[in-house]
Amino acid sequence: MPPRIHKIPAEPAAPLPDRFEAWFAARGWSPRAHQLALLEKAREDRSALLIAPTGAGKTLAGFLPTLVELSTPAVERDASARQSLVSTGRSVQRSAGLHTLYISPLKALAVDIARNLERPIAEMALPIKVETRTGDTPVSRRQRQRRYPPDILLTTPEQLALLLSSDDAPFLFSSLKRIVLDELHALVTSKRGDLLSLGLARLWRLAPQIRAIGLSATVAEPDQLARFLVPQPGDKEVAADIVIAGGAAPPLVEMLDTRERLPWAGHGARHALSEVYELIKANKTTLVFVNTRSQAEMLFQDLWRMNDDGLAIALHHGSLDVAQRRKVEDAMSAGKLRAVVCTSSLDLGVDWGDVDLVVNIGAPKGSSRLMQRIGRANHRLDEASRAVLVPANRFEVLECRVAIDAIAENAQDTPPLRTGALDVLAQHVLGCACGEPFLSDELYDEVRTAAPYAGLARQDFDDVVDFVASGGYALKTYERFARIRQDKQGRWRVANPKVRQSYRLNVGTIVEEPMLKVR
Repeated sequence: MPPRIHKIPAEPAAPLPDRFEAWFAARGWSPRAHQLALLEKAREDRSALLIAPTGAGKTLAGFLPTLVELSTPAVERDASARQSLVSTGRSVQRSAGLHTLYISPLKALAVDIARNLERPIAEMALPIKVETRTGDTPVSRRQRQRRYPPDILLTTPEQLALLLSSDDAPFLFSSLKRIVLDELHALVTSKRGDLLSLGLARLWRLAPQIRAIGLSATVAEPDQLARFLVPQPGDKEVAADIVIAGGAAPPLVEMLDTRERLPWAGHGARHALSEVYELIKANKTTLVFVNTRSQAEMLFQDLWRMNDDGLAIALHHGSLDVAQRRKVEDAMSAGKLRAVVCTSSLDLGVDWGDVDLVVNIGAPKGSSRLMQRIGRANHRLDEASRAVLVPANRFEVLECRVAIDAIAENAQDTPPLRTGALDVLAQHVLGCACGEPFLSDELYDEVRTAAPYAGLARQDFDDVVDFVASGGYALKTYERFARIRQDKQGRWRVANPKVRQSYRLNVGTIVEEPMLKVR
């Protein structure tokens, strides 16, 4: 079944409440058509995929239905939540419960979104509690969130898998109404997307009332991306509605015409560091993107040594101490930094409007990825983003030239929706057993509602369950690889508490080394 593509009318039929209209007016804004279109989809109780260029207000559009729904007094929401819990036979003391789950591919993005959400909530005096849950969240706060969940929880695919592996997952997610999936195009192309899709399949079973909102930049095949947001019936393909926002100002992208001799090899672009420093001096705030963390460290040190002007230059990547990352992000948000040397940790969605130039060191490795990075500059829809590509060697000049041409043509190189990986499925099977015992038939039907696993054969599923239960043909003689076992009712459960602990310490699909030495 093809998705319904929403044609945004000149006068959208989704008026905002008075306090929201006043808030927009006080900031000199007016709600964009695609933001009101998503609000209309929510009122129609439909899931939707928003495709919008960077700076179009995707994040606010995704949260607008939630903020409007939660703008009612908390006492009223408490009463309705208590009534729903009484009907299920549970007697508990808690708030209105988790309403919206926001999932992002990056910890930095979740924290930045929380910071940006707090402002309208405070300015409109909305009775809404927002919290983040990432790998940096203290254990005490994680435990409290499970007992007393906020209205909006911002998290990552790995943390969702952890939450679903707990025995109180049905309690936590029973009140969930909406899922917001940010930068969806960046998630679905990897095994992290497979892990997320299986988490969504479990959420659809725990809370069938859930509706999803996907937020994405321009993609090559939006129909396939829209399938990710709704349960698949198995016998046919279904998809969420698609809302397409209006176009933005085209970016201004150029390649550095270096005065130095361009080498034949190397990836550090050290020949151009003085010219990169001059670009930093000439602009208010610059993001300098590199492709690896070691390269970021070296480039930062080189720039710092030549920083005779005392410019505020910082470093940001995923391996930095959390306190240091937060310090950099807060300073950047406050406009106190002249430049940040960063990796893909800042590729996606960080809304810093004061960034007026992006410098990409080395080959961009794809036009879609480059567009993500360029979008960090001039995070506004009506102003062109500026970027300078710095090839590290002569061969990368060709790659940079092709990338510039691809951006001019708005060519996308995002791969199609992938088929779900079986190793990720094996991890999910173990996670389900960590939470509550399951029957193979029921779990198979649940897994096939996830778009990447809609075509999963029953034999493949049974082989995966057998692998988790025995270690497969190669490891079944070792007792420690027998992680789950069947009870008398045929339900699978974890073999012992150590298995549950090991799963929770190692959950995820991001690996340090793709190859292992085997004896």
